Amino acid sequence: MNLPNKLTVLRVIMIPFFVIALLFEGGQNQTYRYIAAALFIVASLTDLLDGKIARKYNLVTNFGKFMDPLADKLLVCSALICLIELGQLPAWMVIIIISREFIISGFRLVAADRGVVIAASYWGKFKTTFQMIAVILLILNIKALAPAAVITTWIALALTVISLVDYIAKNVSILSEGGF
Repeated sequence: MNLPNKLTVLRVIMIPFFVIALLFEGGQNQTYRYIAAALFIVASLTDLLDGKIARKYNLVTNFGKFMDPLADKLLVCSALICLIELGQLPAWMVIIIISREFIISGFRLVAADRGVVIAASYWGKFKTTFQMIAVILLILNIKALAPAAVITTWIALALTVISLVDYIAKNVSILSEGGF
């Protein structure tokens, strides 16, 4: 188990601690919200680090290719679902975001079965960045940051839809091949 894979596993292990901190006392304890935000930020940074280290030192593994995107989705989806529980996000918005992740994951599986690797697009990277910023702002739940949280959340939602359309448009031939 190399360092990037250990960072990915660490990210998965951090998720329950993050969820507990965020939902502690119904999300009303601001100290625990700060702890949850710190855990989310550290977990998000492990995502940035594991990919950079894996590529720089040629430590890319099949485990990493599978677990890294899964760990990312688990982290973000856990946060979004908790924010529904806390009344900070509407369920329909989270459903759109999670649906996009399932659609792209399915798309990638079909492509992989055909020997095609679908790399992350800039739209997808922007989407992830805005989602993580929005989640952090929502977790912090600071009144002065509320307008920024709302704007960032809407931008993240728009980028979610744009990146989905971009993936499908660029890779529609994968769906049409092989009778799919």
